[in-house]
Amino acid sequence: MPHKMTLTGSATGPLREYDRYVAFDMREKGSPAAPKGLKKSTFISYTVFVAKKAFNKTGLTKKSIMHEKILVQGEPTLDIPIDECPGEIGIICFQITVLPNKNEKEANESNDKKRAKQEVSKAQQEVAATKQEEKQDSVSQPVAKEVKIVQPEVNETPVQEKKTAQPKKQQPIQPKGTKDVVSFNDIIVPEAFLKTRPNPVKTEEVIEFVKRTGHLDKPLTVEKGTKVLKDGYRRYIVAKTMKMDHVPVVYDDHK
Repeated sequence: MPHKMTLTGSATGPLREYDRYVAFDMREKGSPAAPKGLKKSTFISYTVFVAKKAFNKTGLTKKSIMHEKILVQGEPTLDIPIDECPGEIGIICFQITVLPNKNEKEANESNDKKRAKQEVSKAQQEVAATKQEEKQDSVSQPVAKEVKIVQPEVNETPVQEKKTAQPKKQQPIQPKGTKDVVSFNDIIVPEAFLKTRPNPVKTEEVIEFVKRTGHLDKPLTVEKGTKVLKDGYRRYIVAKTMKMDHVPVVYDDHK
């Protein structure tokens, strides 16, 4: 019978949607205490495939799956195309469950209590300030009331200045050596690249780099004009996994 597997953790990559199922990447580290004389095991990357009906029942979304702790039970498979399965092992999921996070729940409850106390204290201060103002109004002269009318105008000036001084949006940072930025869909991948499988550990390192910086570590090398990929197939796979619309390139003019 097929080997059953259980994974726990959070997704390490974005959710990818297909016709009848969704997929996302996970990884787990091996035991830190290997038998004497053997090397310590490193982490293994998995690509999990879940039916859309089962996934929708969990209440997970594209954003929450990166932060929620989940439990996946299923069977390993090696019959998935490489462009759909960047992980070392594909997992056909039979059951997926969102695990409760006790620390987050307790922290949220504590924050809610603090906010409630702050709101009550603020309301009490506002009531006390209102009563004090009413007393001052009943005793003060008309000149004092005119001073109060001027105050809102003074307070509005900094707000208007902030609106006009909003910083301009900065252009996205590109890796060193970038000569141009092209549409991901314009790049043509030769069949020789499609038959290869980049090292999944190094691919995961590039994915982690993109998550930290928002851009690839190096530009892709393409032919100028045809946009045929000459070098950087691993970064092409990462850009596809991270659903990048545009990628940095350098041109290979060698004939």
